[in-house]
Amino acid sequence: MSVAVRPAATKPPRPVLPGVWAFAPNRDALGGTAYLLQAPDGNLLIDCPTWDDTTCQALAEWGGVRWLVLTHRGAIAHVSDFHKSYGCEILIQEQEAYLLPGLPVTTFHQEHEISPAVQILWTPGHSPGSACVYTPMQGGVLFSGRHLLPDRQGNPVPLRLSKTFHWPRQLRSVAKLRDRFSPDTLQHLCPGANLGFLRGQPTVTPAYEKLAALDLEALRTQPPGL
Repeated sequence: MSVAVRPAATKPPRPVLPGVWAFAPNRDALGGTAYLLQAPDGNLLIDCPTWDDTTCQALAEWGGVRWLVLTHRGAIAHVSDFHKSYGCEILIQEQEAYLLPGLPVTTFHQEHEISPAVQILWTPGHSPGSACVYTPMQGGVLFSGRHLLPDRQGNPVPLRLSKTFHWPRQLRSVAKLRDRFSPDTLQHLCPGANLGFLRGQPTVTPAYEKLAALDLEALRTQPPGL
């Protein structure tokens, strides 16, 4: 189906790891960063990049999109355009599926395995249906959406904002990730925003060590930001 596409307005996606590409920040998603993962069974788009010629040309070169995973409710800009153009399966946590009326979606509760190489993990807190995407490729990569973002030192942290859905639950979700992984299974973290704080590094690494270093008890009393 033909869908109107904006003229090229963003820089081309850049490689961050073998088989992983990061798109330019999407102004329609509050500057969020989307990723493409070239998984063994097909291409996986993680959140929506800017809908323009640059994005569409890159996706065409890669052979389209088989799955589109939405990690939180703020990452759904132009999701219908991606679905109409590529016929991709849309996956979203069940509590946020109501935001996509009229679109066929695959929902999940706690976890969903897309393939042996890709899992979606429910990590509520930032929003009710916040989720992360994990692949064991490249030593373990976690696409954290807005659940964990780099601070000014490039360390992954949960951010308590005025719009945070449930701060204690977000911290519990962080603890579950820490308990689930190890240095051998989580080497890279690809955040959904704030990439400028990585100071030129393509990912947060060593991801598990930095995740395990978080003082979750101290974070409980952190006041909300903007």
